[in-house]
Amino acid sequence: MKQIYFAKRQTAKEGRSSFTKITWPILRNLPIVALLFVLAASIPISAQTITTFDAPGAGTEAGQGTYAFNISPSGTIVGFVRAADDARHGFIRASNGDFTVFDAPGAGTEGGQGTRAYSANPSGTITGFFIDTVGGLHGYVRYPDGTITVFDAPGAIATFPAFSSLLINPRGQITGYFLDANGASTGFLRETDGTFATFVVPGADQGTFPFAISQRGDITGYYVDGAGVNHGFLRDKNGNIRTFDVPGAGTAAGQGTLGGGFTASGVIIGNYLTPDNISHGFLRDRHGNFTSYDAPGAGSVPDSDQGTFPFGVNPNGATSGWYVDDAEVNHGFVRGPQGQFITFDVPGAGTGPGQGPFVFGIAPNGASTGYSLDSDSVVHGFVLTK
Repeated sequence: MKQIYFAKRQTAKEGRSSFTKITWPILRNLPIVALLFVLAASIPISAQTITTFDAPGAGTEAGQGTYAFNISPSGTIVGFVRAADDARHGFIRASNGDFTVFDAPGAGTEGGQGTRAYSANPSGTITGFFIDTVGGLHGYVRYPDGTITVFDAPGAIATFPAFSSLLINPRGQITGYFLDANGASTGFLRETDGTFATFVVPGADQGTFPFAISQRGDITGYYVDGAGVNHGFLRDKNGNIRTFDVPGAGTAAGQGTLGGGFTASGVIIGNYLTPDNISHGFLRDRHGNFTSYDAPGAGSVPDSDQGTFPFGVNPNGATSGWYVDDAEVNHGFVRGPQGQFITFDVPGAGTGPGQGPFVFGIAPNGASTGYSLDSDSVVHGFVLTK
């Protein structure tokens, strides 16, 4: 999700840093793995179209605006707005550009409160979380007919379908995590009938953080050990858990493997931080073999939080994300299944440190969505299409 550097790197990012340091899975304790480095050519953006948009009610001050996260096969985009009063409201943007804005029942309307939408499945069922009038956090699922069901995991004081665009599968199963009364982070699987399975990865002394669920119900994410190091995990549909670390991942606090996404064939995507605190993308196949990659132009200044940050993946194996260059500016990328890159900048995006695009969801046809920060750090949604 992935170390979510949003809140760490810049104040305009919408993350969960107030609750946890967000990372992506590490691949650990696997016998013999092959680390393959792919030489990928960068493809010009000339054949692509980038459309920017602002949802109704989006604020126009720094950190306010339109946060887009997920795109469906039909081109529908979901996300949320941060309004002028700093309340959040979910939105659906149809492929023709029409918007529907919604709020979960019980969502607060003051600054920091409100509804956040992160993930949708192909049928249009949406999940996310909301903050109520007294600061409580709750999950919700919004069905295509507009009805919304609010849920809390058993024993939760705060429930998060995590900060990711891959939290609900076509069957309607949802994953995420919750905080209990002791502040411990525990993973959950919510079935379509509303029942829950909760789980903790062995060795997760500082929390278990699911980030994606596959079509068949496998879950991947990361956990944090007692020393603050991040490690990846795979929980299969039967509840069996394996852990993993990408070869070369750092072993200091805050480093390690941050994962969170599946292709249709079960390949896991994510990113990992090396001992110099540079981020790199990875793929892990079903046999435990790894491919590591860097987007063309990704920065490599030690201890700078630069590098490559994959976030979305489609069934064909194409990934989307962003990279941070040597000047701390963000740029978007799409990496094809064979390793070819498209890199791009969003019209109107700022060129200062922490500005530029953040790319999240990617549809089966390669259309991608996310948001960018302009020169005033106001947030705008965008969609990249062919």
